[in-house]
Amino acid sequence: MFKSRHRIPGTAPATLAPLKPGEGKPPEIRLIEFDSHAFRETTVRRVEDLPPRDADDGKIRWIELNGLGDIAALQALGERYGLHPLALEDTLNAGQRAKVDAYEDQLYIVVQMLYRDPDEGRLCGEQLSMFLLPKLLITVQEDPACDVFEPVRQRIRTGRGWIRKSGPDYLAYALLDATIDHGFPILESIGEALEEIEDELLERPSRAAVGRLHDYRRMLVHLRRAVWPERDLVNQLLSDESGLVKKQTKVFLRDACDHAVRIIDIVESYRELAASLIELYLSSVSQRTNDIMRMLTVISLVFMPLTFIAGVYGMNFKHMPELEPPWGYYACLGLMAFIASAQLWFFKRKGWL
Repeated sequence: MFKSRHRIPGTAPATLAPLKPGEGKPPEIRLIEFDSHAFRETTVRRVEDLPPRDADDGKIRWIELNGLGDIAALQALGERYGLHPLALEDTLNAGQRAKVDAYEDQLYIVVQMLYRDPDEGRLCGEQLSMFLLPKLLITVQEDPACDVFEPVRQRIRTGRGWIRKSGPDYLAYALLDATIDHGFPILESIGEALEEIEDELLERPSRAAVGRLHDYRRMLVHLRRAVWPERDLVNQLLSDESGLVKKQTKVFLRDACDHAVRIIDIVESYRELAASLIELYLSSVSQRTNDIMRMLTVISLVFMPLTFIAGVYGMNFKHMPELEPPWGYYACLGLMAFIASAQLWFFKRKGWL
């Protein structure tokens, strides 16, 4: 399920409206601090306990705010780190299109994080909002159980790769890359399902298979809607001139852009495959209807002369000479059998049976 919220028409810009009761989860704040030598991960109860924005200890900080049930926590986070009010409004209003907004000394990044519902198997989306500042990255999401960032956290904990040797821009790239790449296993499962549906439609076309096919077409539409703007988002980061995205990071962002393009290509090919499978189903149904009509026509043609003969001799007029001989009944049956056999032989020779 894709969450979507918008502000009430006519309200002032940058208005943070509370969520409906029970809609949002209580916020949880996690702070990850690291440099090339050390790492520390803590859970923070209050925004006031977070380190100040101008802390100059050489550490890179990743602040995770998970849950939007308490709007005061988001407001406090914005006030403590100078987050732009319009960006905070977009963070609260789920369903934003993937984009990058530049606000003075910060970049606001929105991306849709896709995953398959483990129970129903349908495609769901979770909005991820990122604030990129010097020496600091802030991420906000509603449900932390749905994110795909545990491999990134593990890389930070173990110090593998470039992540602890780079800045918050590389961390933002790592999160974007994990979000984009998570589309590959989703597409792999969709591709396997489409192959199964194709085999089923070739052997025994059914409405149930077409219903599943429409579900996967809907998934592909959602995937395309989510991934297509992500390519533009990465291109915007590649052309960023604020200085928040370093030249070294842009090299990796090009790779993320290639991944987004690959996913878009796969989505388009699967959409064409789904459309062709629907045409295959329609042609199979049409062919089956034609076969049934042809068989019914053959049966009708076979019985037409037989019905005629039976109708003629069923009139029982006294002057009909064939009614008197004892062999007349058997001769009539033999004639009917001969005519039916001759017709079936003719239809078989013509390839109509």
